[in-house]
Amino acid sequence: MSTFERTSLDPERAHSASREGEQARARLLASLPVKERRLTLAGISTAVLEGGEGPPVVLLHGPGGYAAHWARIIPALAAGQRVVAPDLPGHGASAAGDLVLDADRVLLWLEELCAQTCATPPALVGELFAGSIAARFAIRHPERLSRLVLVDSFGLCPFEPAPEFMLALTQFQAEPSERTHEQLWRKCARDLPRLREQMGELWKPFETYNLDRARTPGSTAALHGLMAEFGFNAIAKGELASISVPTTLIWGRHDLATPLSVAEAASAQYGWPLLVIENANDAPAIEQPEAFARALHAALASSKKPNGSKP
Repeated sequence: MSTFERTSLDPERAHSASREGEQARARLLASLPVKERRLTLAGISTAVLEGGEGPPVVLLHGPGGYAAHWARIIPALAAGQRVVAPDLPGHGASAAGDLVLDADRVLLWLEELCAQTCATPPALVGELFAGSIAARFAIRHPERLSRLVLVDSFGLCPFEPAPEFMLALTQFQAEPSERTHEQLWRKCARDLPRLREQMGELWKPFETYNLDRARTPGSTAALHGLMAEFGFNAIAKGELASISVPTTLIWGRHDLATPLSVAEAASAQYGWPLLVIENANDAPAIEQPEAFARALHAALASSKKPNGSKP
């Protein structure tokens, strides 16, 4: 079985977190300037964090994550933006049940999310496989977005991570434990000891909820399905070239999942500005929140010139 191969899901099996997982999630959300509510979007019961005032920005997290993966940048962003951060279908506290998470349903889910939470077209920020979701949404519904920001995005090339990253990912998927979680995050982060020190008392609930979700059949099935739809394959170059929404790339310099060279090639081909986060792998919003927040503010504030035009 491949790492992300789709598995069967018994809809009767609980998607909900364990008591320890629920406590960890609550601890992660407690310090954030957001409120949590639940919406039904494309038939999916979805947990959504909302906070701040100003132009809306929708944050889509990566595979195996949840909205609180944006926790280190939400306070800075919410100071001048209306932040909408959902748990993706089947991730975090968003259940998917026995629904098939194909591209049409996921894009409808995102369309309904924007319609129900944003009074004006939002900036859409997609990380990792959610970058592929965001790009496909921009291709299909450009009129519904003001900007597009792709963070260490999948979909620009086939998914071919560095061997050491794939090994750590495979081991974590096969046996989620504190040991394999640490091994994986040593590949996701450039300097894991420094990250743990910076996160302080929040590292433990972050680890606990990551493990809780990785051990939950509903979450793992959703992850496999979304990777099959949005993670493995590249979006056709003609479709990427058709994106009319002003687009910016933000990338960790040392990304082992999708190397910086992929972003550099896309930037050159499509005219998308590229902002590089130093001392970061594929989770720059977690590892370098101040630098990431500055880059994201720059991307959201930049003049809205057509893609391919010169600054």
